[in-house]
Amino acid sequence: MSDFLSRLEKYLERRSESAAIEQLTPDASTREYFRVGWNGASAIACVYPEGFIEAEQSYLDVTKLFASAGLPVAKVLDFDERLGVIVIEDFGDRILRDEMQEASAGKREELIVKAIDLIPQIQSATGLAFESGSIASKLKFNSEKLLWELNFFKEHYFTTFKRQPLLPPDLDAALTTEFKDLCAELESKATVLCHRDFHAANLMLDGEGSLKIIDHQDARIGSVAYDLVSFLLDRVTEPPTAEWLAEKRRHFIKERIKLGLDPLDEQAFAEEFRLQTIQRCLKAVGTFSFQSVKRGKTYFIPFINPMFQIVLRAVENLERFPALRKTIVNEL
Repeated sequence: MSDFLSRLEKYLERRSESAAIEQLTPDASTREYFRVGWNGASAIACVYPEGFIEAEQSYLDVTKLFASAGLPVAKVLDFDERLGVIVIEDFGDRILRDEMQEASAGKREELIVKAIDLIPQIQSATGLAFESGSIASKLKFNSEKLLWELNFFKEHYFTTFKRQPLLPPDLDAALTTEFKDLCAELESKATVLCHRDFHAANLMLDGEGSLKIIDHQDARIGSVAYDLVSFLLDRVTEPPTAEWLAEKRRHFIKERIKLGLDPLDEQAFAEEFRLQTIQRCLKAVGTFSFQSVKRGKTYFIPFINPMFQIVLRAVENLERFPALRKTIVNEL
């Protein structure tokens, strides 16, 4: 029996809850999730690798923040610091990514728009995050964090996945310089609250078809484009057209205005979106490379080339980062 399951059973035994436990399978998490009996119904138990302190627990903190802002997150039903268990409301099994794959083209677009509409709502909670002293307000996509993710890409795509270093050395050095410039620019644009991992596997539909946000514990301050890039360009096998992306950006800008957020210049936002696209998609390639080799999750491999194609298009539109362009062309 795993330590995770053992601790969960101890927790449930103490509460005299039903012994029925169904293990769920998160994608790339260090936590383990289970569906458990709860007051005659069911709930989701998240078991962490170790115990925690409530005041320092990011999931509890960000859930409180999002709920206070009226965002659709699961209620926390109970938690145990010593055993590292958090029990939350059960939204069921309808993950947005699965629903989108099975939906008609029209329904899929409708679901995409509904998901996009949640992003300005998250951004509207930026002031509340700072006022409440939320953990999310104290974390930021600064140069150090963004550069760490890009270096993770270099290490795990070239060394772990391809099993060869980035060559020649002068290209590697030029790429590092461009990455530093990119990260400094994105840090200067980090002004709003971001979910941080806003994609279709972290959104669910409840029994009434309403969207619910999950896996929000890593929320932090970042670019206004961050969550939109994350959602529109996550795990695609075919890069979306430039026209489709432009349409979704315009919708996002309009939704921000409806909520009373600062208006965004369409052209300037497109540039910020492309800068964030480069960083976020390369970070994703690093994750896909690491997960496929180190965790045996080879289903991530087909997403690598489309990520490179998307980054290349962004680089070419910006007419910047020649070392990065050369690197990607070499890979494609």
